[in-house]
Amino acid sequence: MDLSLLRTFVTVHRAGSFTRAAALLGLSQPAVTSQIRTLERQLGRPLFLRRARGVTPTTIGDELAHRAAPHLDALVEIAETELDEGSGVRTLHLAGPPEFISLRALPALTPLITQGLALRGTFSADTDETLEGLAAGHHDLAIVTARPRGGLLTATPLCDEEHVLVAAPRWAGRLGPGTLRRNGPVVLEQLPVVEVHESLPLVSRYWTAVFDSRPAAAGAVIAPDLRAVLECTAAGAGLAVLPRYLCEGALERGEVVALLDPPVPPLRTYFLAARTGTLALPHLARAHEWLLRAAADW
Repeated sequence: MDLSLLRTFVTVHRAGSFTRAAALLGLSQPAVTSQIRTLERQLGRPLFLRRARGVTPTTIGDELAHRAAPHLDALVEIAETELDEGSGVRTLHLAGPPEFISLRALPALTPLITQGLALRGTFSADTDETLEGLAAGHHDLAIVTARPRGGLLTATPLCDEEHVLVAAPRWAGRLGPGTLRRNGPVVLEQLPVVEVHESLPLVSRYWTAVFDSRPAAAGAVIAPDLRAVLECTAAGAGLAVLPRYLCEGALERGEVVALLDPPVPPLRTYFLAARTGTLALPHLARAHEWLLRAAADW
């Protein structure tokens, strides 16, 4: 069987679309369609069901992908090893939320540089986008906030992060903890909010967990990086919900204060994801294990 047909098939399976697979492979969509049809004729079975948006693998398609993908990844690994032999350095491509990758994951992996590992980080707060890039082979490992579905990707819980409702001291002085507990949603609508997205994902999750309600406020400052959210909050722009690890220093220095101390603080779980079978590769397995050990102290 032509390995190029299998490569195209696995790419379509991971991308969920002939169009996205064509872009990843540098081929035209008709060429990808033709290769899939050729493979289906050789096997005598359909591999995908065409949908209005993309394609869905058949049972045979899923089975073939689970069997073929690890071996194709191993062949790519062999080719990359040949390219890297001259320098003796292997490259790890790690993707995930910018703050978490910058402040936790990449620093934790830096000791591996002396063991011949080069690091490349990709920032993305969109879990679906990150997992799509991982499945397509753009990343080796990914840190995400949702467990991936299906069998082409594997995921291991990495750590939980506690979320804290914070504001600059001048805002805290105007509010009392009892007021927030009794009238949290009403108070929120009256205060400026600093968030990473117009949908207020962190504030909404916090309010659902603590107040069992949804916020009706709009963001006063929207910045797609939690470090910017922290700086604006400390400058007095409004209240924000932040991971404790990110704002711990600012809390200790009194730059921001926690507005609430709920009995059960809201948590978010991070997962460390990889393509199925790729953890058999020594440099990926080493980085994977290193991150899991480091996360025990997070």
